[in-house]
Amino acid sequence: MKFYNLHTHKFTNNPNVFELVNQYPWEFDAAILQYSIGIHPWYINENRLTSDLQIIEEKLKLSECLALGECGLDKRIDIPIALQIEVFEKQITLAEKYQKPLVLHLVAAFDELIEIKKRLNISVPLIIHGFSKSEQLAKQLIDNGFCLSFGKYLLRNKEMETVFKSIPNDRFFLETDTINETLEEVYEIAASCKGITVAELQKLVEVNWKRVIG
Repeated sequence: MKFYNLHTHKFTNNPNVFELVNQYPWEFDAAILQYSIGIHPWYINENRLTSDLQIIEEKLKLSECLALGECGLDKRIDIPIALQIEVFEKQITLAEKYQKPLVLHLVAAFDELIEIKKRLNISVPLIIHGFSKSEQLAKQLIDNGFCLSFGKYLLRNKEMETVFKSIPNDRFFLETDTINETLEEVYEIAASCKGITVAELQKLVEVNWKRVIG
């Protein structure tokens, strides 16, 4: 049974791993087999925004492009939040047009995210990658229709084990992002948190993947 990696910046081409590799439009690599593509809020560049969005739209038409992202909001950077929201909403429009899920980077802007989801009546799946917050916030996001992906913080913050255990089995994914640890290590601790075997966890994630990612 395969391992599924919801978000990684490292293309391994491991036959045992189905990995969603993060790509940016300004440095697209056609050799990557399955990917997401989007404008991260850290890297918004107004001078190339039009061309970045055009490239994203071109790739969303392709079957190997499985999601739009990572994109989102980050209130701890210098880029004005109004500009971030503008760019984010343009990407949401594209995701809706091509019916591709969104992989989200969110820092200190969860209220804004929930407001945008409700205001735009977003229909495609929304997955917050690298979740590291409280059980209370996790429940609020789950109640508002989001999925959550876990990786680095599950490995490095003991308190996240309780948060992960509380997530419904049909609403989570696992990832490596940029960490040096393997995906198998993430699965091992996640399975331990849930009190199941790694194989049972793989099956859960596979079902979620096929339902949400396709």
